Amino acid sequence: MRSIARIGLHSFADMAGERIRLEVHPREQTGSRVSRRLRKEGLVPGILYGTGKTHSISVPERELRKALTGGAGMHTILDVVLDGAGATPSILKDYQQDPLRGKRVHVDLLEVRLDQMITAIVTIQLVGAEDSPGVREGGALSQIAREVNVEALPMEVPDHIDLDVSGMVMGDTLRIADLEAREGVAFLDDPETVLATVTVPTRVEEPEEAPEGELAEGEERPEGEAEGSAESSDGEPGIDEG
Repeated sequence: MRSIARIGLHSFADMAGERIRLEVHPREQTGSRVSRRLRKEGLVPGILYGTGKTHSISVPERELRKALTGGAGMHTILDVVLDGAGATPSILKDYQQDPLRGKRVHVDLLEVRLDQMITAIVTIQLVGAEDSPGVREGGALSQIAREVNVEALPMEVPDHIDLDVSGMVMGDTLRIADLEAREGVAFLDDPETVLATVTVPTRVEEPEEAPEGELAEGEERPEGEAEGSAESSDGEPGIDEG
């Protein structure tokens, strides 16, 4: 699932709290050929998972993009209107995206009740790296985990989480347990899951070059060549003209 939220140490982003009307159309036929035709017509094939029934749908790509690029992004509450019926609160459950064009080629929408908890994937964003003493001293800042799983009401899911790393020194580690608690939002992952570290950079030592005429450690002299052998002027080794 790609759809839900993003959070951070000392700073939760704004709650989703945004609802956008999205009209979708029933899709009578399914299959890859039908899906390709719909995409050429500017429609995105998808599925609406309802509380009692699952619907095959299509959504105008332009309207879907507009709905998911507002302030709440992927976590917008969608008031889905199917074939002129009443609006049903839904969320983006999952999606597939064209890796070249960046357009969504399939979406899964999930009907929700606004008074019932849902699970969500929240992206973590590191902030304050330029002020970290460990980074200033040349340490390597690494983000180990980029997402956390949370549980919250649909309208209370954070948009994202900022993880403040400005105080990290060399050797520091931040974990999920270090995230600031927020009422109504529960972290579902292991509290000891590592989110970010600052480590001493690895130094790569170059092998020393052997002086000219000497063999480097582990190198063997070519067969037939004896150490200290001399060549005569006519190219025969070991013979001195007298």
